[in-house]
Formats: sequence, structure tokens, C-alpha cells
Amino acid sequence: MGEEDLYALDFDGVLCDSCGESSISALKAAKSRWPGLFDGIVGSDLEEWILDQMRTVRPVVETGYENVLLVRLLLEIRVHSIRKSSVAEGLTIEGILDNWPKIKPIILEAWAENRDALVDLFGKIRDEWIENDLATWVGANRFYPGVPEALKFASSRLYIVTTKQSRFASVLLQELAGVSIPPERIYGLGTGPKVEVLKRLQKKPEHQGLKLHFVEDRIASLKNVIKEPELDGWNLYLANWGYNTQKEREEAASISRIQVLELSEFSKKLK
Repeated sequence: MGEEDLYALDFDGVLCDSCGESSISALKAAKSRWPGLFDGIVGSDLEEWILDQMRTVRPVVETGYENVLLVRLLLEIRVHSIRKSSVAEGLTIEGILDNWPKIKPIILEAWAENRDALVDLFGKIRDEWIENDLATWVGANRFYPGVPEALKFASSRLYIVTTKQSRFASVLLQELAGVSIPPERIYGLGTGPKVEVLKRLQKKPEHQGLKLHFVEDRIASLKNVIKEPELDGWNLYLANWGYNTQKEREEAASISRIQVLELSEFSKKLK
């Protein structure tokens, strides 16, 4: 790979394993939002179970605030007495993985919750953690092996295209990976859908003639790109080390437009 290549990289699940941090932040946010559901009901064993299951259901998360919903849903699955949504009745972890797009609007309505308020809360909880104890917040994340070095020595143009709030991606790149990526190259939450960001990137005069590559760990995001004829010039990759299931990796392998990528191959491409 060289200066003739442009790579648009997802952050969580491609560069960084943030599942530990996002799950703990979501648990803190859920306790703040619904204290009555946790007080006197949720002990350390149940908290550990929730955090453990959060890693299993992580592939369904598109935007961070959904972690907060998942924490409460897992709690309702385990504690019948606090159930407010009928969807939790008989629901399994596999059921969440298969049906999350249908479940999400049902629980938002049943719990009378608002997406934007949860986005703000999730960001606020993270900001407070960073302000009070940056070291433990950073330490709850990890970059995948070889990624920091590959980012440092990359010879092509790199952009981060993520649903994470840009400030958090920037802090982790600097503090954990030792990499400084200019803010104008980080497209985070609020900069528009990923397909629109890719369109903007390919239209920039300075990008004309470059080979375009998009690396993502969510097959749904890659399928959204495939639906857009305007984005036919992008090479698409599913990061098989990220937050996806075996079923999703097999589906990606059956789609000619998508290359399923190993972590070792990814690091070589970036270098």
C-alpha cells in the first residue's frame, strides 16, 4: 500500500477493542438512568454476568448508546420482577443477536426512552470517567495487536469513519496507540451516515485517482455501501477479528464485493 491508497477505517472492532470500556460505561449509565432497577437488586455476581454477556451481544451495536439499552435488557431477562417490556419474556442471547433491529424500537417505546438523551448520557458518563481517572478509562480499552505500529508507519491516507464520538477516538489514538490523527480526518458521531462520509471523501479533489478502501467489522455497514451505485469504486473489507459472528463472516465470504480480512493481513496493508 502506498500514497495512491486511501483507507477509511472503522474504529471500534477494527482498530480498537473497546468492549470492556463501553460495557462498564453502559452499566454506569444504566445505573444513573434507572437507579430503582439496580438498588438492592443487582449484586456483583449479576453485574459480572451482564458484563460477560455484553461481549457476546456486542456485534449488534451500531452506536454506543445501544450498550445502555442492552444492559437493561439483559437485566430484565434475568430479573422478572422489574420487567417493563414483554420482549424480554423468553428472550435468549441468540435472540438478541438475531433480532436486535426489531427489539430496539420496542424497548425504547416500552421504557419511554429517547435516543438523543441516551447518547448524551453515555457521552457524559465517559467524559466524567476520563476527567476523574483517565488511566483506568484508557486501560479498559486495547488496540488490536500490531495496529498502533501499522497506523504509525502507514504510507497512505488514513481516515477514521466511526459512530463513536470523535473526542473519544482521538484520546485513545493519542493515549493508547501513540498516534496523532488530525481532527479533520476523524469522522465521528454526528458527521452523518458512513455512506455519506465515503461519498464526501471520494469527491475531494485531492483524492481523485486514489484507490479507495473501507474496512469495517459490521456486515450491515458494508451492505449499505453496496446498495449505493455511487460507491462502486470502494474496495470493501470485513474485519474478521472485530465484533461479528461466524454467521456474518460466512455471509460476507459469499458476497463477491466483500473481502474477509485477517488481522495480520490488515496490518501489512496499512504498512
